Amino acid sequence: MFHQRIPEAFQPLPSPAERRRSVWSGLLPRRGRAAARAALSSALAATDFAAILAVTLFMQATYEIAYQEGKFGAGSIRGLQLAALLGLIVVATNALRAEYSLDTVIAQKPFVQRVASLWLVAWAAVLVVGFMTKTTGEYSRLVSFGSFFAGLPVLILSRVAMTRLVRQRLTASSASVSRVHLVGYEEDITRFYASNAIDQLGLRIVGTSYLRRVDSGADNAARHDQLQEDLDLAVSVVRFLRPDDVFVLVPWTDNAEVERCIDAFLRVPSALHLRPGAMLDRFPDLQVARVGGVSGINIGRRPLNLGEIVLKRALDLTVATIALVALSPLLAVIALAIKFDSPGPVFFRQKRYGFNQQPFGVFKFRSMRTEANTVFRQATRNDSRITRTGAILRRTNLDELPQLLNVLLGEMSLVGPRPHALAHDRSFERRIALYARRHNVRPGITGWAQVNGFRGETLTDLDMERRVACDLHYIDNWSIWFDIQIMIQTLISRRAYRNAF
Repeated sequence: MFHQRIPEAFQPLPSPAERRRSVWSGLLPRRGRAAARAALSSALAATDFAAILAVTLFMQATYEIAYQEGKFGAGSIRGLQLAALLGLIVVATNALRAEYSLDTVIAQKPFVQRVASLWLVAWAAVLVVGFMTKTTGEYSRLVSFGSFFAGLPVLILSRVAMTRLVRQRLTASSASVSRVHLVGYEEDITRFYASNAIDQLGLRIVGTSYLRRVDSGADNAARHDQLQEDLDLAVSVVRFLRPDDVFVLVPWTDNAEVERCIDAFLRVPSALHLRPGAMLDRFPDLQVARVGGVSGINIGRRPLNLGEIVLKRALDLTVATIALVALSPLLAVIALAIKFDSPGPVFFRQKRYGFNQQPFGVFKFRSMRTEANTVFRQATRNDSRITRTGAILRRTNLDELPQLLNVLLGEMSLVGPRPHALAHDRSFERRIALYARRHNVRPGITGWAQVNGFRGETLTDLDMERRVACDLHYIDNWSIWFDIQIMIQTLISRRAYRNAF
């Protein structure tokens, strides 16, 4: 068995007083690390509070300069009270949810939805407090509306700036990072180092214990004794180094060895973690979930829960209805242009797979000349079948507008993975892993792949793999704000029109 970071020389035996101090320092958290983490959390909380305070007081000052000739008085005090109440609600809630912890910052999980939801809740709480105390009339509506609409982007920008600053300054030698000891077979520890950028993990590896593989010809007693020897030595090293966390990298298939590692390291005052090897590399966000009385490792949740489905459907119906009414003159002009440009119908309908691979007919403005041969052939650049009007429609994405009808019918959503032709679905489903997961949500008129420029002709499997990767990212990270972001990018981003032909 091999170890790293083992002391090279034995120290003289400590006195009884030194031994007592050593015991207490081992039991209590490291003051430097705890203080650094507390300072970081306090800085993040103070940034949120200062952002709310600055926005509210700025709105109050602007209002008093514009409407009260710069006379500062009771209004400033009320603005300060409003900011303090909002700040306390936001900071206290985030503290309870561990939003300011270093681990949350390092995880780099999307936080815009959480910030927006909390901002709405904070204002709802302020309104309830104002109603209960009969003080709503004492606050300016202009200041309140201005603070509400300006506060959210300021909060998000300040959080982005602070988290980016922390990640840039954080290194393995920082006092706030966790001290970690690794235990496992040599190949598993080597794989861990190869699959992770250690300097970006937000931790410091203070030691590594390698377990020896037992010869295949050895009997059970020899296997037991050799592993016990390795574990006893590893436990001794962990007791000396006193890491914050111990990671056991033994594969879960070696059930007996994992059980003995658990029994051994539960005896040391460090947090114990099991890492299921290659499975965790494929599913980095594994969670232990409980369904009824059964516990299991959740590797994939339902794409949307009931509340999210209702919220997304409400957004689809609202925007699609408004868009159809507002764009009806444009739709009529496009229909006339298609009719005069070439013979054939105005609309083109083709079978596609929708939610749960249920077929439906997708509506599009016809952009090609009608042909007797109905065999599917993907459009290519400078395709001779595309009409003059069709070329304009395809470059501007206007040929997709009739799919608003599919949205109203519940067959599609405004945002989601684009539905591909049936021939593409059958072909790529066999060649690209998890391709069929795209059908776990309703297909969309636009999507994350499209606004990133992954559209048009798919000449190679890699072209489709990039598109599918974007679709799966959308499914795994869905939020109503993500949908709104994609819709805005569809309208203004140049990449959304790249490869459109």
